[in-house]
Amino acid sequence: MDVSNPTLSSGPQNPAPQSRATALSSDFETFLVMLTAQMKNQDPLNPLDSQDFATQLATFSGVEQQVQTNDLLTALGSQFASSSLADMAGWVGMEARMAVPVQFNGTPVEFVPNPPIFADKTELVVWDSAGNEVQRMDIPVTDDAMEWAGVDENGNPFPDGEYSFGIVAYSDGEVIDEAVPEVFARVSEVRTVNGQPLVVLEGGQLYPSSLVRGLR
Repeated sequence: MDVSNPTLSSGPQNPAPQSRATALSSDFETFLVMLTAQMKNQDPLNPLDSQDFATQLATFSGVEQQVQTNDLLTALGSQFASSSLADMAGWVGMEARMAVPVQFNGTPVEFVPNPPIFADKTELVVWDSAGNEVQRMDIPVTDDAMEWAGVDENGNPFPDGEYSFGIVAYSDGEVIDEAVPEVFARVSEVRTVNGQPLVVLEGGQLYPSSLVRGLR
């Protein structure tokens, strides 16, 4: 999942539940006034059925309860988000293992190929931030961590920037699997946006914390 530059406003994120409750209380009082007037001014020859009054009261009561329930769920969600953020504070400075693009700044990128067990050949494919394939190379068939040095066949380093990786697995010359390998990237910050816990990597990329498969 790609999260692109979400921003946090400086003001409150949610409307005040108290204002909704106040408005609802005011509406309920208005409803009772209207219901009383309706009862006083009904046609004596064709009075309203008492069941109609009960239905109207039950309907409004149901709406009131639903609004209160929504406010309660919003408050609980905020509490859970705060709790998750506190738990994630220890992630800052650690390396997260994630299947995502990573920022390259001249330092080798560590990744885990993890090809199918019946593969007899694997390739590492690298794309730049524009989606252009910049490198394709044979790598050992292993699920051990490896490093992408970030240099071309002549030993020249690739420009700094964001790069994506793919693993192509073969068996008897046929492609049997294509997957995104997990890479290790350092976490520089954790935050919540709209109640969703996110990790911020050193390159500035933001990803949902649910994408983290390991920490070290």
